[in-house]
Formats: sequence, C-alpha cells, structure tokens
Amino acid sequence: MSGDEWTTLIVLVAMLGVLVVDRFPPAGVVFGATFTLLITDVIEADVAFSGFSNSAPLTVAALYVLARGAQKTGMLTSMTSRLLGDGTGRRAMTRFLVPTAGASAFFPNTPLVAMLIPDVLGWCRRHGVSPSKYLMPLSFAALLGGVVTVLGTSTNLVISGLLDAEPDSAPLSVFEMTKVGLPVAAIGLLLLLLVGDRLVPARLTPPESAEANSREFSMTMQVVAGGPLDGSTVADAGLRDLQGVFLVQIERDNSVVSPVAPDRRIDGGDVLTFVGNVEEILDLQRRKGLRSTEEAHVLAVDSPDTRFFEVVIGRSSPLVGSTIRDSGFRGTYQAAVVALHRSGHRVAGKLGGIRLRNGDTLLLLAKPDFRRNWHDKRDFLVVAPVGGESPAATSRAPIVAVVTAAVILLSATNVLPLLEGAILGAAALIVSRTLTFVEAREAIDIDVIILIASAFGLGGAMDSTGLAQRIADGLSDAFGGFGSAGVIFGVVLATAVLTELVTNNAAAIVMFPIAIASAGVAEVDPRAMAIAVAVAASASFLTPIGYQTNTMVYGPGGYRFLDYARVGAPLTATVLVGTTVMTAITG
Repeated sequence: MSGDEWTTLIVLVAMLGVLVVDRFPPAGVVFGATFTLLITDVIEADVAFSGFSNSAPLTVAALYVLARGAQKTGMLTSMTSRLLGDGTGRRAMTRFLVPTAGASAFFPNTPLVAMLIPDVLGWCRRHGVSPSKYLMPLSFAALLGGVVTVLGTSTNLVISGLLDAEPDSAPLSVFEMTKVGLPVAAIGLLLLLLVGDRLVPARLTPPESAEANSREFSMTMQVVAGGPLDGSTVADAGLRDLQGVFLVQIERDNSVVSPVAPDRRIDGGDVLTFVGNVEEILDLQRRKGLRSTEEAHVLAVDSPDTRFFEVVIGRSSPLVGSTIRDSGFRGTYQAAVVALHRSGHRVAGKLGGIRLRNGDTLLLLAKPDFRRNWHDKRDFLVVAPVGGESPAATSRAPIVAVVTAAVILLSATNVLPLLEGAILGAAALIVSRTLTFVEAREAIDIDVIILIASAFGLGGAMDSTGLAQRIADGLSDAFGGFGSAGVIFGVVLATAVLTELVTNNAAAIVMFPIAIASAGVAEVDPRAMAIAVAVAASASFLTPIGYQTNTMVYGPGGYRFLDYARVGAPLTATVLVGTTVMTAITG
C-alpha cells in the first residue's frame, strides 16, 4: 500500500476506535479525522470541505425544521391512543406499528419516536401493560419504515448526497430506494408482528406498569445527624419493608455495607442508597430524619409550581462522561436531579458523583417550562413530564401536514428538487407562524449536519488513495465465491456490523466508497449498491446504542442491553438477506 493509503487507513481505524469508545461527540471525531487527512496532504481543502456545499446537509437541516413543526403541533401523536385502541396483544400492536412504519417512510424517524414515547407510556399505564412490550417494537418499526423512501432517515439523505457528488451521477429521488426498502420493511415488520410479542421481554409486570412508571430509579439519602433515625436500626427506622422501595446499601466513612441486614445500625451522616419506582422514591423525600444528598440543589429550584420530569441522555449529549456535580447541572438547566435509572444496573454511590452514560434516565425537579426549553436540544433525547400527558394537537397541525405533503409531492413528481422543496416548506412554517425563526434554528441538530458534511472528505480520501478499492477487493475475495449476491452480502453485512459500533451515518459514509468500488466487482449498478448500504446502515436492531431511536426507548422501557439482541438478531438476519436478494434482483 502507498503512504497515503496507510495514512487513510490509520486515521479511519483511529476514528472508528474513538467512536466505539463513545466518549466524544461523533461530529467532532469525524471532523477531526477529515482535518487530519487534510493537514497530512492526503486530500486537498476542496475535497475535505466538499460536504459543506453538498445538498445533503442542507436538506437534512430543512427536514429537521419540518419535523419540529409536526412535533410542536402534535400532528402525529394525537393518533396514538386511537391506533392502540382499548385492546392489547398482536391486534393492538398491528394497528400501532403498521401506521408508525408508514409515517416513518415520509417523516424522519428520530423525532417521530420522540413524539410517540410519552403517549405510549401513558397508554400502557392506563391499560396496565408493560411499556417494554411496545417501545422496542416502536423503535424497530420506525427504523424499518425509514428505509422505504429517501425522507425516512438522515442516512438516506447522506447516501443521496454522496451519489450527487459522484461524477455523472444524481441524488436519489424520493421513491428510488422503495423497490428495495419496501419489501425489506414489509418482511421485517411481518416478522416483528409474528414473533415480537414472544421475544420482547415484559420488564415490568402489569400492576407495576399501572403505577407511575415503576422502573428502578436510584436515589441517595443522608441520615440527618441528631434526627429521629440517628442511632436506630434499619428495621426500627421503618426502612426494611418499604412498599415499592428497597434499601440496597449504606455508605459510611468510605466503606460500603451491602446487603443491608434489618438489625444494621444507621448513624447521622450515613448515605443510604434506595432503588424503587418513581412514586415511592419521591415519597422518601418527605420522610423525617432523611434528606437528599442533592438537597442543596433541590431546595434551590423547589417552589409551588415545580414539577417532575424524566429525561433520557443520548450519545451526543454534553453530559455523557461527566458527573452531575461537575457538569454544573442545576446552573445550566435550572433543574435538580432527584434520582437516576440505568437499565440493567443498580447504580452505587452518591448521586452527584455518578458519571452519566448514554441511555441513562434522570428524574428531575424543574419549572413547568423545562420541557419547552429543552425537549428539542441535543442534551436530552426525550423529555417527558412524570404523570403528564403530551400536548394535544393544535389548530396549526393541518398546516404542517399540507406543507409536508407538498414537499413530498413536488419532489416525487420532479417539479422541485428535494432540497428546494424542503427549504420552501421550512420557510412556509415560519411565514405562517407555525414556528418562530428561533424555534426553526434550534430544531436543526448541528452535530448531525457537521458530521454529514465532514464525512465527504473521508470518503474522498478512501476513493482517491485506492483504499476503498482495496477493501472492496478483499470483500470480493471473501464472498466472491457466492457470485454477485455474495459480494453484495459482504458489503451489507459489513455495514450492519459497523452501524452497531458507530453511528448509522458514520457507517454509511465509511462504506459508501467501498460499495461503489464493490459494485464494479459484482457487476451491479453502483446506485443499487449505494441503496443497499443506506438500508443496512439503518438496520440497527442489536444494541441500544447503534441508532438514536433505540437509545430513546432504552431507559423508558426498562430494557437490559442484551434484550435488543434477543429481538433484533432474527430481524437483522431477515433484513440483511432481504436487502441482498432485492439488490441482486433490482441491480
């Protein structure tokens, strides 16, 4: 290999390694990789920054504004209760998942799932059903629907933009990937409906689910020195047989006692860690002789009009990797962290000193406007009032519906390119005062835009140095014995594995030049191979961190990490085989 090939390979491997560790924002990592290739003279500036003049990032930005309009007006969420109805089981699941997948084909799936989560949780509470039975299928159905048209996910638009940057090529039309995506989505959805109910675990029992979100939250309380509990035993203090709450450990002078015996003495200053459901955990704050270890923060925001919220932390949140104390949480968000839920783990230690992770769910005390201020920021994937309902659809919801339909129609009939239609649609929402300019600006996820734009230079380096062709030849050697279908499967499989390790967009960007090079080896249309990469990059069903929607439902559903593989393994296999077959037939 040449020196430039080695440099590109080293930068690529380092980038993937940093993305897998998940300690830094993906946008910064990809931009850093591209900039490294620029300063090492592997690529020129016009190649490194070509993505910033490409249509893909701008189209994604405009579609974020349309999605924000639908989210603000409740255009889709008002249908949730009607779709689920009064029943449960496969029938209710079918009524819910099929329209969800259909909506996701024309509407970015990440904001769609964010809108539906609070409604699904409310419906499950009212009907005594475990939310875990519906939230993972919701995410998977949205992912499947997102591969039907170019509008379903930003990954499709990334591939479309990369194709547009190719010589003598054009971006994907709205329905160009439907010939592959629709059969794959239909088969995947059918499998999800047939076996999903048996494979999706009921992490919460129906009686627990009827309570207010009875997942295991962790809270640390301190015994008040000289108070009524100082010097008493656990049993005498009434902390042994609490309803819905369990005392898991006592920390004293940097030593930890766990499990806790009923006759264990507690002294002033001891830190007690409790786990339990939301309502009972909150009741502990009213117990005399105990005070929250975060009392100073709680008292600073507490007032008669404050209320509780649940928030889910995503991988791009600035909170990931920091402690609640070090992040300056109260000063930044004007909210106090009361408890924490981490799926599959009991969190030990004082609440303020716990390092936050992707997928953590926090219980906050904040002013009523907290949700309005933070629900569309990258800090939190989901912001839901505890016990509250999501806003009802407003009178401006039809405006969003008409504008969205017009964007799709104009693009599908080639009257306007998707970029121009999406920008006009976003402008229409601002002019009609459905959104303010500030709301439209804040709706755009700058991290995603930078990641997409930065990655064009990475793809250019892989192409110009010959690294993409070398990797394509390696895939051909490994799978070429099975003919064209074998090479297609190799590309699809590599993309699916990569998307579980890094982000879906990063996986698509890395695999695109390899797919184009492999198309010549497999004697397949390069556009068909690019579509296969787009579909495979969205086939993230094995982990809660491969795709944002999976992370969104991780905490609220009370899932464990391996629950995703249990349901997602047969779904992933089906999608990979289906994508390979349809690409071979249509390519």
